[in-house]
Amino acid sequence: MSRLSDVEKLPFVPLHDKVTTIVVTAAVIERDGRLLVTRRLKGTHLEGYWEFPGGKCDAGESLETCLVRELREELAVDSVVGKRILTTRHEYPERHIELHFFETQLRGDPVPQMNQEMQWVPRDALPSLKLPPADDELVALLLERGNRSG
Repeated sequence: MSRLSDVEKLPFVPLHDKVTTIVVTAAVIERDGRLLVTRRLKGTHLEGYWEFPGGKCDAGESLETCLVRELREELAVDSVVGKRILTTRHEYPERHIELHFFETQLRGDPVPQMNQEMQWVPRDALPSLKLPPADDELVALLLERGNRSG
């Protein structure tokens, strides 16, 4: 086995930065056959996309506590978190997401606190919205449920 001299250098091979997984909760809120979605703000990851309201969990925070906090911060509304509908993972080039969707009931009317757009959309209109790829599995599930009940 040959040995490198002190003046020879090995080629530099950059290591890929370890991408952290971000744990996120989202609320599936339905009223009068319509689902609540909000639009991601300019300057944020996936800006302009519609999404189910929620957000990133703080360290040590339970999923349910996170969702209640996020809804209060973003929509100034209290909520009751119900059963988990789906957990999914998605790898974006710059981040990995572990996303937990919960059935959620609001206590009051949501009022956007960050100037984000908000709308109530019929279930069958979800495919026409520009939603994050991480939401694809949930949309398919909601459409299937809608077809079964309709």
